[in-house]
Amino acid sequence: QVQLVESGGGLVQAGGSLRLSCAASGFSLDHYAITWFRQAPGKEREGVASIDISGKNVHYIDAVMGRFTVTRDNAKNTQYLQMNNLKLDDTDVYYCAASRYLWAVRPSPTEKSFDYWGQGIQVTVTS
Repeated sequence: QVQLVESGGGLVQAGGSLRLSCAASGFSLDHYAITWFRQAPGKEREGVASIDISGKNVHYIDAVMGRFTVTRDNAKNTQYLQMNNLKLDDTDVYYCAASRYLWAVRPSPTEKSFDYWGQGIQVTVTS
């Protein structure tokens, strides 16, 4: 079965850290760029960070610059979003998505530009 599966979400206090993982099964991430999105209830899904196939080119939105780091481990067919110094505004459902081309995250790329999507994982930041 071809799919992306996110893990690592949960509940964390403001200022804390979480690392989200995005694991691929049924296909190789070697040939795909990855973009992380997040979505709050009633709001549009927005791109947060993206990374190209080589792992050398990355994009972040201003709101997470310096706090979030996107990396990939092609040997494990997994990609990661390290989130540090989390803020209340980071509370959202986070999704990873795979595409053949690297998309910048501002403006947020359209969802139809991606071949595969994860199911989403909740991140809740508390005060």
